[in-house]
Amino acid sequence: MKKREKISEAVIKRLPIYYHCLKWLENDGITRVSSNIISGMLNVTASQVRQDFSNFGEFGQQGYGYDVAFLKNQIAAILGLDKRYNVIVIGAGRIGEALANYKGFKNEGFDFIAAFDIDTKGRDMIGDVPLYHYDKLEEFAKDNRIDIAVIAIPAESCKEVAAFIKKLDIKSIWNFAPVFLYMGEDIAVENINMSESLFMLVYKANNLIKEK
Repeated sequence: MKKREKISEAVIKRLPIYYHCLKWLENDGITRVSSNIISGMLNVTASQVRQDFSNFGEFGQQGYGYDVAFLKNQIAAILGLDKRYNVIVIGAGRIGEALANYKGFKNEGFDFIAAFDIDTKGRDMIGDVPLYHYDKLEEFAKDNRIDIAVIAIPAESCKEVAAFIKKLDIKSIWNFAPVFLYMGEDIAVENINMSESLFMLVYKANNLIKEK
């Protein structure tokens, strides 16, 4: 893999899509694939596919295509999916519980090791994940490596909790609270706004109707 210059965010956002596409192909027993087939599956141009991959190295051969397993593993390494990550959830409501209980994350290298809430309601587990009162988080962080903190709490508490996470030297936040978080350049934040996805769905549906 060649040394990379700064890659545009648009390309980076397409990498997980390519990764899942290649996983589907691999699961179907397909060993080689062309940029034309990938473009057809993902609704991007074949030239865009080739250009995206060329940012990271020469993964294919003209007229021969890409080795599915090799390319999938290369993209996994670029994304950092060749390692395992310890994840905690803050907020044991419906969203937090659903995330902690989703088995697919473990298959991708994400181990949910604990959940925290201000009201445990007599529970000590959510699925297979231990549940602790929020006031135990600092002690837990001292004794365990935490790579990612998931925030799944109401908006009014989000910034205070995020500041505390940063104080604990946790470097990545996956934010499901309905508020935009920015924690500076020394901590990675991914803000998940489900309404934005819904808005895009409505836009696409309305434009399909107009085209008919």
